[in-house]
Formats: sequence, structure tokens, C-alpha cells
Amino acid sequence: MSFSERFAAFACPGDTITCEADGFTVMAQIVLDDCPDAPDQRQDGFWPSLYKDAPGFIGPGNGFRERFAKAQAEAEAVMEAWRKGDWFYCGIVLSVTLEGVTLDSHAASLWGVEANYPGSDNAHLSEVANDLLPEALDTARTVLVHLRAVPAGEART
Repeated sequence: MSFSERFAAFACPGDTITCEADGFTVMAQIVLDDCPDAPDQRQDGFWPSLYKDAPGFIGPGNGFRERFAKAQAEAEAVMEAWRKGDWFYCGIVLSVTLEGVTLDSHAASLWGVEANYPGSDNAHLSEVANDLLPEALDTARTVLVHLRAVPAGEART
């Protein structure tokens, strides 16, 4: 049981993929992450460092200045692409339906995922959806247990 469909190499908020699993229909959707923090604010070690105790330390050895310059240029390019809106952070949100009835519109999710990251084909977005699938199915099964426990005609509280 997994998503055979994949998110596109260029993804947009609202893009979806679906799969059938254990009788349920599961939809994974890309949702724009509303946290405004820049990549260097979200990730310790985003900027390379020459200091061994600092996050982002590039390591000792020959050619460390060249490695540092390359890593610095890559980090600057990633930041510039983020500022221009070429890539963004998102959440992968799974919803589950059964016979057309939505059991949970937010059965599982992961946030802070990079979409359209420079040099990426977005394959990781589909991998995240597959990783979340068991949790979403467990949530759906729990909802069904609760629905079945309510006698017909009684209000659920």
C-alpha cells in the first residue's frame, strides 16, 4: 500500500495525489507552510563555518577554503532562490475518505518540507506522503471505531 502517483517535478500549493489503501481513499495535498522563517532561521548549520564547534562546520583537511567557498556560494544561491519564491516550505497533509465520506481531512501531516528546492525533483514529497500513509490509515480506523460505537439516532458529542 503506497502512493503510485507522484507529485510533479515542479510543485504548487494545492497539488494532490491519491491512492486506495485498505478500502480507503487517501489524498495527499501540498499546503503552503505559513511559518515565514527563512531557511537560515529554520536550519542550524545552514551557513557553512570554518569553526569546528559551530553548526555548518565544513570539516578539516586540505582544500577547506575551497570547500568553504563552494558551500557558501551554494547557501547564498539557495537563499536567493527562496527570496525570489522559486522554492517554498510546505506541509504534506493526508485526508482519508471511505465511500465518498471524509473521515478525517487532516489524518496525518508533516510540515517544513522543501518544495521545488534547487536541484531537487520533488521525489521526497511523494516519499513523505508514503511515510505518513500508515498514520493516516490508523486515524481513519479510529474514526470508524468511534462512529460505529454511536448508536443509530443518537447525537455524537
